[in-house]
Amino acid sequence: MAASSCARAFPSFECRTDPDFFRPDIPSFGERSEFFTGKAAVVYGLSSLIFRFPPNFVRQLSNKARRNCSNIGVAQVVAASWSNNQQASGLTPAAKAVDAAASAAMAPVEVETGVEKVAAAVENSHFNGENVQFEDLPHLKYASFLNSDGSIAIHAGERLGRGIVTDAITTPVVNTSAYFFNKTTELIDFKEKRRASFEYGRYGNPTTIVAEEKISALEGAESTLLMASGMCASTVMLLALVPAGGHIVTTTDCYRKTRIFIETILPKMGITATVIDPADIGALETALEENKVTLFFTESPTNPFLRCVDIERVSKLCHEKGALVIIDGTFATPLNQKALALGADIVLHSATKYIAGHNDVLAGCISGPEKLISLVRNLHNILGGALNPNAAYLIIRGMKTLHLRVQQQNSTALRMAEVLEAHPKVS
Repeated sequence: MAASSCARAFPSFECRTDPDFFRPDIPSFGERSEFFTGKAAVVYGLSSLIFRFPPNFVRQLSNKARRNCSNIGVAQVVAASWSNNQQASGLTPAAKAVDAAASAAMAPVEVETGVEKVAAAVENSHFNGENVQFEDLPHLKYASFLNSDGSIAIHAGERLGRGIVTDAITTPVVNTSAYFFNKTTELIDFKEKRRASFEYGRYGNPTTIVAEEKISALEGAESTLLMASGMCASTVMLLALVPAGGHIVTTTDCYRKTRIFIETILPKMGITATVIDPADIGALETALEENKVTLFFTESPTNPFLRCVDIERVSKLCHEKGALVIIDGTFATPLNQKALALGADIVLHSATKYIAGHNDVLAGCISGPEKLISLVRNLHNILGGALNPNAAYLIIRGMKTLHLRVQQQNSTALRMAEVLEAHPKVS
């Protein structure tokens, strides 16, 4: 999909501290027929479009926002704006930001994204009296417009990128096992790959797609596949990517059930494994020289001893020998470690842990290039292990606070390490 040389977007805004939120020189809601809606084409980004609200709502917002922000629909946008601008100097005053947002509705401005050039075209703005929703949106990816992991975890896959037509802030749970086509020609176009659509619950679900897009955005991946558990993700991935008679390299410090699968199930298909210490680069080089290695699979940090692998170095060594690198980044989360950016081909997570974060979900996911993820997806569609859409919703919900939880966990862990390091009985 083509992208223009610059981003056309609307500026974000900050939470005001004074009650004078409404400008009398701007026509009110009732006087304007151009309340925002319409069609948009967005590539690699989210657009922070600001709606003009009726005067009564604006006054309520300004009076209650500080003490009851959780009950106001724009709270997430305010939080995202705050998160995105924490490291910026000379922040625009709130009043000017709101005024700029209002005027921008008629005149989009050019914004340099800093990561990738994106295009956001807004046209045919009008209010239909029923629905403030973008329609006919293309398949969307997110990585560049939202410039913090916190904002991406909240908004990616949702807002303007959601394939479910709804005005709801939260993504609905689509509990269905099958989908319908409006006419026979749509079904034919789908089967002949001229039309994208859902077909059957085991092959995909709108709620699950939102969670997958959110994880892809955090990992900087082309594609993500969610499955019913972390072990489901590990086993299906290995079965899909390692041919019969293949050879893999893994590490001694590894989740026990993964080791059991590698050592007892894969040999039944003629797949052998070399097990090395996570820090033994020499052993990895020897294994790559002596065997035709299909892939190197390790956790980093490892479970349970939290040993970290030099992902960049092992990726370079493995790629020179034509071997894939798979990193289980469950303990790191996408916020503390970007395995794909360090050279790994696929990153795996047990979303049961930090990603969902509330001990009420079993899920696993893999993220990486579409070509590799598609190979795993094809086998996954045969074996099953599909994620329930209710679990996908809980993952989406949990990821709204992922950056806050990880930040606090990092802070607590650092404090514990400092205390233990200074304790005379700890060596």
